[in-house]
Amino acid sequence: MILLAIDSSGPSGSIALARCEAAGCVVLETHALAGGNFSAQLVPEIAKLFAKHGIDKKSVDGFAVASGPGSFTGLRVGLAAVKGLAEILEKPIAAVSLLEAVAYAGGVQGSVVAALDAGRRQVFAGAYEVAGNSAICKEERLFLWEELADYAAGRMIATPDKTIADVLRAGGVACVEIARPRADAIAGIGWRKLASGLTSNVAELEANYIRRTDAEILLQGK
Repeated sequence: MILLAIDSSGPSGSIALARCEAAGCVVLETHALAGGNFSAQLVPEIAKLFAKHGIDKKSVDGFAVASGPGSFTGLRVGLAAVKGLAEILEKPIAAVSLLEAVAYAGGVQGSVVAALDAGRRQVFAGAYEVAGNSAICKEERLFLWEELADYAAGRMIATPDKTIADVLRAGGVACVEIARPRADAIAGIGWRKLASGLTSNVAELEANYIRRTDAEILLQGK
């Protein structure tokens, strides 16, 4: 099975091409995307990746995409690209929460809280139960920095953001600081979802922003 994975959730992004079998995925290549212009570079870079590895787009068997939380614009671009390709090729999509990828990358079994800097002294946090190769989501919410320690009491916190890790350590809270998951991590998790039949419908697939957009906040305030 050939799998294409996309992560456009952050300031920079990545795409990954993987060959997956029952035993797992072998990532053929992970290619970085510069931030700021995903809409201009995503489709051309995907085409280049296919050409480099001699793969026709019709040979792709499935897609995995980071569905959030993260950049409003970046997520929309990534999801639009995947939805377009999946609809044309009639292939399945696995939506992967970036918080799920963080929880799994923490390398800790059991109850884990994944945390991502959401700006404005806020944190995207997800409570996960990690067992083997799976991370089961209990909930995902938005917190203020100072609320995170109490929320995660008794559980390990995993984060790729140094600012959050520094705040936690300053307060005596244990945490695991990891590298930010890329598209290759999204591919691995996405493959397990696809193999389990956990696919997303093209028409219903939406970004998981967790936080409302500024426009929504303004509309509600009127």
